[in-house]
Amino acid sequence: MNVHALAPREPARGPLSGLGIVVTRPARQAGAFAQKLAALGATPIAWPAIVILPPDDPAPLARVHATLDRYDLAFFISANAAEYGAPPVGRWPARLSAYAPGPGTAEALAGVGVSGARIPATSFDSDGLLALPELADVQGKRVIIFRGSGGREQLAETLAQRGATVESVDCYRRAAPAGDAHGIVDVLREGRAHALTLTSSEGADNLMRAAGDEGRALLARLPAFVPHPRIADRVRALGLDARLTPGGDAGLIAGLLEWARARTTSA
Repeated sequence: MNVHALAPREPARGPLSGLGIVVTRPARQAGAFAQKLAALGATPIAWPAIVILPPDDPAPLARVHATLDRYDLAFFISANAAEYGAPPVGRWPARLSAYAPGPGTAEALAGVGVSGARIPATSFDSDGLLALPELADVQGKRVIIFRGSGGREQLAETLAQRGATVESVDCYRRAAPAGDAHGIVDVLREGRAHALTLTSSEGADNLMRAAGDEGRALLARLPAFVPHPRIADRVRALGLDARLTPGGDAGLIAGLLEWARARTTSA
């Protein structure tokens, strides 16, 4: 897979000027984050480490869309779940409460007509959602979880233990990008990349698998910014220099800015 810049050829001047930042998000989620980086002077470099595809069988999702009014609570596990799993605009029941694990997913939901999604106060993940006070007792509630195929079961299992009737529907599937990572290896070899952002363990695995021996050695020289401890553990296990940040785009950018300031000071 080839890489490409996600920003204008002449990025803005700012605290990240002169720095190439590798963005590994799926293509549809990369643009907004890249624009934020470019506004700070960085040159975002795209290498989508995960390809998002529709589910193999669309019928279960269609059945859920046809009966949304029978649910009390709806959970969207990711921005991909929002984009692939939300019904057509105007068909979301007013009484159905939506939940998202973080601001990025909530923004994606708002963009497809599902506004007012509840998000955790701090930890932007399933643990954070489960810590919300109104979810401590969900006895008798009917819950639908929109997720990718093969998703984790923690949220569904915990809500069921708390008394809810829980269903899950796969609304997208993930795949590794086709081909190798020769494009990103060229970028690394030429010194055009200075940092890496990784937002999923699966994406980190895909990148390292595709990079080959030379690419893995070059990637290990870069700081890899990750927004969750679980991802950080996996990234470190792969031999990369994981830098844990707060969740969401804002957290990743805060980590990059802090690193850039320290880099400038020590230069």
